[in-house]
Amino acid sequence: MSITRPAPWNQTPPLFGDDGAPDAPSEGRAAQLPISVTELNRRARNLIEAKFELLWVSGEISNVLRAASGHWYFLLKDAEAQVRCVMFRNRAAQLSFKPENGVQVDVRALPSLYEARGEFQLGVEAMRRAGLGALFEAFERLKAKLQAEGLFAPSRKRALPPFPKAIGVVTSLQAAALQDVLTTLRRRAPMVEIIIYPTAVQGATAPTEIVRAIDSARMRQEVDVLIVCRGGGSIEDLWSFNAEIVARAMVQFQTETSIPVVSGVGHETDFTISDFVADQRAATPTAAAEMSTPDVVELRAGVASARLRFARAQQRRLDRLTQDLDRAARRLISPEERLHRERERLVRLAANLRLARAAALDRATFASSLLRQRLLAQRPHPAHLQTALTQQRRRLQQATRRALATHANSVQALARSLNQLAPARVLERGYSIVEFAGEIIRDSSRLTKGDVILVRLQHGRIVAEVSSTTPVEPG
Repeated sequence: MSITRPAPWNQTPPLFGDDGAPDAPSEGRAAQLPISVTELNRRARNLIEAKFELLWVSGEISNVLRAASGHWYFLLKDAEAQVRCVMFRNRAAQLSFKPENGVQVDVRALPSLYEARGEFQLGVEAMRRAGLGALFEAFERLKAKLQAEGLFAPSRKRALPPFPKAIGVVTSLQAAALQDVLTTLRRRAPMVEIIIYPTAVQGATAPTEIVRAIDSARMRQEVDVLIVCRGGGSIEDLWSFNAEIVARAMVQFQTETSIPVVSGVGHETDFTISDFVADQRAATPTAAAEMSTPDVVELRAGVASARLRFARAQQRRLDRLTQDLDRAARRLISPEERLHRERERLVRLAANLRLARAAALDRATFASSLLRQRLLAQRPHPAHLQTALTQQRRRLQQATRRALATHANSVQALARSLNQLAPARVLERGYSIVEFAGEIIRDSSRLTKGDVILVRLQHGRIVAEVSSTTPVEPG
């Protein structure tokens, strides 16, 4: 028996025969059922996504469209081909630049198929300007190198002073970041002195100038915190703060001084080598200024609150001392008044002593009287003793007579009982007593034929010889 298996979905049997005529179904092959377009596109998408992984694709952006949902739609093309791309809102929010038509970019994307329209597209996960791949590689190499040297170790990080007297700022005099820092410092801590170490923050000479500014701050050591900052920009704009000489200068500054360094370069999503080397990393220059200083408004509020608590505590203490003074004043008297009071107190004590002595004497007299009465009550009297002895003798004689009468009655009762049990009384009732060899016989088995026995009756005795014995069977 032969079994015909259905053809796989990607190996559909031809609808026409080799001669171009419709291929009639044969008995040995099952007819192939058609699938829907939706199923076809779904299978195609699964096949594409199974064959491809995330990869980098380079091209030029065109037809850029930002939808109301926040998703970006655009074409990525080169001289000979193009492909549709979509970058969803959560990924697009991480971009450091705005995609524009004609910009050369590298996208990290997953090839897929938009099933609803059957269109091949790229799902973009990340985007960077073309040519930045080498910069990222250099960034990662330097980062790994400095990290291996221990320059990013948390043990190197120093805490910021709570109340700095002077703050240094390494940045450009023309930078907007400087104005943000100055505005923040004047608002939060106008009492803090600000020293600016000017430098270029962008361009070919910027790394050398930044190093020179940091070295100047290191040699002068006139500040309590050093802020190294600049505003946001592309990775090329921020690249001066990824230079190894800048990182080494910061490390030397930290090693030779006790001044902490705050890095505030770019925006919150930007990271540079200086961020990792610094003692503290701030998301923006403004954040670096806020991190480095206390808020004078909060300080004033805290001082006001402390002043109020202190005033209240002082008032409570003053009230308590005033009350103590009043109590002491009430106790304070003149020596003459004190002597008069003590004299009166002595008179009262003497009177109390006399009363106490009289009361003690009365108690002793009363106790003595009680004892005398108890002694008289317990003292023996001859007449009383004679009377008591006569009464006791009379009671003893009466008790003796009663006891003798009771015993006599008991003896008579016992005699009557004994008389009822006497052998003579038994013989009077018609019984006899058999004796053999001076022993009363109670069992016939004690006798044998020929024994001479004595039978005692109420009146007289009988001597007889035993002719036979018959044992009594139990009834």
